Amino acid sequence: MYVCSCFGVTEQQVRAHAATGACTPRQIASACKAGTDCGNCVRRIQALLGRGACPRRELIENGADPLASERAASGLSPADAEEDAAGPAALPEAA
Repeated sequence: MYVCSCFGVTEQQVRAHAATGACTPRQIASACKAGTDCGNCVRRIQALLGRGACPRRELIENGADPLASERAASGLSPADAEEDAAGPAALPEAA
């Protein structure tokens, strides 16, 4: 059955994207454009995603860092990630 008639996205496609880690309607939209035109399908996408179906949410609830594997793949250390989150280091003032 079609979920998004604007882009021809089916329930099966939404479930497949969810199985590969898309946890929110926005992530589904990034994967297949569903929900980005008229928006009528967003509630149906939310219903298909359900609650608790997100692997990242489970990691967060268990106290793990949900982005650790992505940082490792990109070569960032936890210290680098903290620095990125804090923003750019203060530049010394010119005398």
